[in-house]
Amino acid sequence: MSCLFINLVKNLPENKNIIQLFPNRTSLGKASLIIMATKWGVASAGKISNDFVAAVRGMGSNEHEFLAIAARNLLSAESFASRHHIPKAYGSYEELAIDKEVEVVYIGCINSQHYSLAKLMMENGKHVLLEKPMTLSWKQTKTLSEISRKHNRFLMEALWSRFLPSYDFLMKLVQEGYIGDVIHVDANLGISMLYRERIVTRALGGGTILDLSIYPLNAVSMIYSNEKPEKITAVGHLNDDGIDISMTCSLKFSNNRTATVTTSGIAELPCHIIIVGTKGQIKVPNPMYVATKIETMDKVYDFPLPEPAIPTNYPNSTGLKYEAIEVRKCLQNGLIESSVMPLKDSEMLAEIMDEIRRQLGVVYPDEDSI
Repeated sequence: MSCLFINLVKNLPENKNIIQLFPNRTSLGKASLIIMATKWGVASAGKISNDFVAAVRGMGSNEHEFLAIAARNLLSAESFASRHHIPKAYGSYEELAIDKEVEVVYIGCINSQHYSLAKLMMENGKHVLLEKPMTLSWKQTKTLSEISRKHNRFLMEALWSRFLPSYDFLMKLVQEGYIGDVIHVDANLGISMLYRERIVTRALGGGTILDLSIYPLNAVSMIYSNEKPEKITAVGHLNDDGIDISMTCSLKFSNNRTATVTTSGIAELPCHIIIVGTKGQIKVPNPMYVATKIETMDKVYDFPLPEPAIPTNYPNSTGLKYEAIEVRKCLQNGLIESSVMPLKDSEMLAEIMDEIRRQLGVVYPDEDSI
């Protein structure tokens, strides 16, 4: 196969096949079936990693291929590999980092490991899709952005709300002035989950600010065009380990705009978003972080997600596939960051969460480690 042909296949646009590049050829033999799959590795064999692989595999697409899974112990990796038919299992993340066949790594480990693993992967030539929150702090997030640019490696925070069709529709309504000028956003997310060790433990990067508030804060940020708030005022409650189990904050923006964000790990909240404009309101009902409905003044719009092909741990996890679609699109176009979830937006969210944590007194042991 010629170098020209290989390059054409490598840069094949999304949703096109090789025949479309050669309209005057009636046959290209086996070459006509070639699609260069994005070659994935997975770091961590936990619940969210299971759901991500299930979501991507559930698309039934030959555009994504999972080559390797790494966990802190080999038995966990082997079990995951067997369940998802992944050919290689590693008992350390370092082994995955040096696997030359892997192109991009999805990192789904606990929050406190995000920074070190993303750094390890990028410094070993891997592109990275990093589960939210990107890191424990703005300092770590900013440093990962710099490493991405230094090594010319793609990096994106896996904040799945941004890539959902429902959120795309929501933003079009807001930007087209359906409810006039937006003046207030009320967003909340509360789930009873104080029994989860990773949520209530400081050493694991726990707390509702990092785990939950990133979703409503992201919605506010999107609606207000990623503008930095002029003022943040936060209150909340901490557990005995110094981790927030509930939080409410008010955010002041320019042009008389405000927002309120509430999170709780104690009990379920309405888990919705209310967007108030000068001409009406839009509601994103429960579950706001993976919205399947948008309620306008005229009607309710449905955005159903497909049923999973295999059991998943979290509701509507098939929506995780849109992150993988975005990663593949960016890599095919030679990009090292996404225009949908650019690094500056991840940095902004981290900076806001830093300030909320500062006001509540939540400090992580390794948040300044770089």
